[in-house]
Amino acid sequence: MSELPIHAVLPDLLQALRSASGAVLIAPPGAGKTTAVAPALLDEPWCEGTVILLSPRRVAARAAAERMAASLGEKPGETIGYLTRLDSKKSARTRVLVMTEAIFVATILGDSELSGVSAVLFDEAHERHLDSDLGLALALETRAVLREDLRVLVMSATIDGTRFAGLLGDDAPVIESEGKAWPLALRWLGAAPEKRIEEAMASAVLTAWREQEGDILAFLPGVREIERTAQKLEAALPGTPVLPLHGQCDPSAQRMAIRRDGEGRRRIVLATAIAETSLTLDGVCVVVDCGLSRRAEFDKAAGVTRLVTHRASQASADQRAGRAARQQAGTAYRLWEKAGHAGRPAFDPPEMLTSDLAQLTLSLARWGSGDVEAMAWIDPPPVPALAAARAMLEELGALDAEGRITSFGDKVAQLPMDPAQATMILRASELGAGSMAARLALLLQERGLGGRSDDLAQRLARWNTDRSPRAEASRKLAAGWARRAAALVEAQAREEDPVPPGVLLALGRPDMLARRRDASGEHWLSAGGRGYVLDPASPLATREWLVIGDAQGQARGARILSGASLEPAEVEQWLAEGAERRSVLRWNEDEARVEARLEKRLGAITLASGPDPRPDPDAVAAFVLEQVRRKGLELVPLGKGAHALLRRARYAGIAALGDEALLADLESWLGPLAVRRLDAIDKGALHEALRNRLTWEDQQLIERLAPEQFRSPAGTSHAIDYEDEGGPSVEVRVQALFGLDTHPGFGRPPQPLLLKLTSPAGRPIQTTRDLPGFWRGSWRDVQRDMKGRYPRHRWPDEPWNEDPSLKTKNALARSGKR
Repeated sequence: MSELPIHAVLPDLLQALRSASGAVLIAPPGAGKTTAVAPALLDEPWCEGTVILLSPRRVAARAAAERMAASLGEKPGETIGYLTRLDSKKSARTRVLVMTEAIFVATILGDSELSGVSAVLFDEAHERHLDSDLGLALALETRAVLREDLRVLVMSATIDGTRFAGLLGDDAPVIESEGKAWPLALRWLGAAPEKRIEEAMASAVLTAWREQEGDILAFLPGVREIERTAQKLEAALPGTPVLPLHGQCDPSAQRMAIRRDGEGRRRIVLATAIAETSLTLDGVCVVVDCGLSRRAEFDKAAGVTRLVTHRASQASADQRAGRAARQQAGTAYRLWEKAGHAGRPAFDPPEMLTSDLAQLTLSLARWGSGDVEAMAWIDPPPVPALAAARAMLEELGALDAEGRITSFGDKVAQLPMDPAQATMILRASELGAGSMAARLALLLQERGLGGRSDDLAQRLARWNTDRSPRAEASRKLAAGWARRAAALVEAQAREEDPVPPGVLLALGRPDMLARRRDASGEHWLSAGGRGYVLDPASPLATREWLVIGDAQGQARGARILSGASLEPAEVEQWLAEGAERRSVLRWNEDEARVEARLEKRLGAITLASGPDPRPDPDAVAAFVLEQVRRKGLELVPLGKGAHALLRRARYAGIAALGDEALLADLESWLGPLAVRRLDAIDKGALHEALRNRLTWEDQQLIERLAPEQFRSPAGTSHAIDYEDEGGPSVEVRVQALFGLDTHPGFGRPPQPLLLKLTSPAGRPIQTTRDLPGFWRGSWRDVQRDMKGRYPRHRWPDEPWNEDPSLKTKNALARSGKR
């Protein structure tokens, strides 16, 4: 191997690992850490076993192994081997084994001592993948408890060395390599929001093609953008190799993208973030960066992991630009403004903070970690995400109520995939359909396998007949999963009545069963109660039922990316056994009554519904009370007497009949009377129920401060109208108030009673809340008018000095009163 910058610090690193069990290596891109460090450890006296080198991606793992093997004059699988999900090369001679982080987690869970392993190297640790963080925590616990001799080395170009050194131990040294810095020129092309991304990127690549020499590496967020950009470039530059580089490419296509063209032609490589780190693309000295990245984020509300497009972070942009200056001076073109670069996030968030933690939680339960927070984390798992993961695993039967792994959960954890998919394969194996379930699980994980259809059954059929190397390798992987699952459960053989793919999907995610809500097939309701949308042009849109395999977008209205349809008869045959039959109560706003229906439901989906003639009276009463709590006491049809009682209680300051107290104690006074129709409640009984809430002292107080009747000075009684819009009022003949020179009041604090004064014939003549003022004011006008109309009655100048009486002047004279 030719001299690399990393060789300058290798002696320091080797010396550090002789005296310490952990170290941090910081080396810039191109320094050679990925391919030079692991082979250098093999001759160390402490290194008698295998060196495991972890890589964040399959393509990087394979490329690193092939480059190291070539430097030794060997083929992969001899001294240097690799192990990925779809491809592996290793033998008994293998001393350095490059594997993906997920496979390492499965390895250490299966063998906590890491028998035969001398060192574990975490490459590109700054990317903070979930499996990397988990694998490091498990490896450090193994070193602390079981293997003090195990070496753990963390490597990266942009890592915060102090933080990782703290995890590895107080004595963990941090070794830094300066590397070799080739000149790098940055070109800021600016954003073009009016253009589609493939148009802007094709234009930028063509600009770079004209202005620069050498191969071009262009970064795009996803596979579809790569394909669309490739079409435009192939049309503009016929004969030029335009090569995709992403996780869905088969190994041969990935090798073509990494190596120089065999005919010496300039080439254009269109890549996702897979090419940001670990890989060296020979001949590339120009980078074109769209400035976007797409990463998986778990939507807790929707219950799905969705791909979200973000602005690439500054660290990510630096990594991308650095690809141009790995082997010589280079140029990086950026499709955003220089002034806006500082506004980009400094780093991408760790997956620990954005991912579904179900698999991590199950792995920790299988590991036997009693105190997750006490483990060695750079960023500990968020408590709410852990709680949500535990709840989901409990529903699957993988964890018990105390969070301990169950026997079934142990089987789930032995399959290298998320717990829902593992559950699907295990349950399907019990039905004799493990092979198909394993293939469905792989379809969900490997985008593009079997085509791009929304219909997983169509993709499955295409994949089954695909003879490409990737398809063959994928089928072997799925078959291995199926065999492992069959060995874990009591698998059945099934020759007839095959299980539909949709039923298999529902075994792992019953909440993702969905039913169409409109004729177009655009809107769907899932058994989990969430709404989803589907492209009406999808082949699934005409079906009534489907099980959602993948969805993307916000919790409300997430877009269905894939699914498998079901016939109504299949739902009834396979899934209806789990349906719940229950009485459902609904509130009819227009008629203020409870509607009771008997429903057969799969989660939130109603299979059948009909009226319930005999609903549980207690349930009805509780439902009515809940409606009153939510909508207020205005919902209760109080009679006039009950209304008046509540008004009187308010004026008297009686807390027992206040809104707050009544709502807090609905069960005691309204509960016994609650029926399906509120207007059917006996109003007299309701009035009595309210009165019964008053103590004897309350009753005395209410009669004194807010009486039902007003007794006039003349001895007449008049009902007080507490429902009057103007406030409590009383209608009384003016002569009944003669001799009264203070205004009658009530309540606490006292308030004036609205007096509606009438003539001897009962006609209204005045209203007042100030009787003394009335006597000395507008009474003069009333007096003149009334003397003419009712000459037989008294109309004195000073009524406050008169005896109150409703008698005429003559009758009063005969009685001896003035």
